[in-house]
Amino acid sequence: MNKSYEVEYCNLEIRFDRRQIHHLVKDLIQSGYSLYWSENDTQFFVSIRTGRKLVKLRFERIHDRFKMIGDYIIKDEKLSALLEKLINDARGHAVVKRMKDRQIVIENIMFGEIIRLVEVSGMEHRIIYQKKTTITTEEMIKAFQSKRAEERIPVVLIELDYELASLHEAVQQGRLEDAEKIKEKLSRLRCEMLQLEI
Repeated sequence: MNKSYEVEYCNLEIRFDRRQIHHLVKDLIQSGYSLYWSENDTQFFVSIRTGRKLVKLRFERIHDRFKMIGDYIIKDEKLSALLEKLINDARGHAVVKRMKDRQIVIENIMFGEIIRLVEVSGMEHRIIYQKKTTITTEEMIKAFQSKRAEERIPVVLIELDYELASLHEAVQQGRLEDAEKIKEKLSRLRCEMLQLEI
C-alpha cells in the first residue's frame, strides 16, 4: 500500500436500495476487509477496518431507500477504488480530491461522470478537463416532460420536516455540534428545493 496515498470525498451523495448496500458489504468482505454494520430507524452504518484506521460510512434512510452522505478521507487504494465504483454504478455525486506530490487533483462528479478536473499546485490551478454542456432540443423536451421534480419535492419536504425536528431536539438538548451539522443539511435541502421549484 502506498503510504502517501490519500483521497478526500466531499459532498458525497449516492442513493440506492438495501440490495445495493448488501452488494457493497459483500464486495468489501470479498476484498478482505474486516467490517461490521449497525442500523437504527434513521441510519445504517458500515464500519470498515483499514490497517489501524476505521472508516465509518453513513447511510440515511429515506422511506425504503438509502442515501450515502458525508465527507470521507480514504488512505487505502483498494477501498478508494470500491467507493469510486459505487459512485459510478449508482450515478452518484461527489467532489474528489486526490493528494500527490504537493499537488491536488480535484474531480467534480455528477451522476457518476467526471464533469470537471482541476489540478492545484500551490497558488496555481489549471483546468485539465471540463465537460461541455451541449443540450439538445430532445433533451430539453424530456426534461420538461420528466416527473422527477414532482416526485422528489414531497420527499424533500419530508426530509426538511425531519431535519427541522432534529434541529429543534439538538438545540433543546444543547448538542451544538449536531445542530451545526443539521443546519448544513437543511441548507443543502433548501438549495435542492429551490432548484426543483424553478
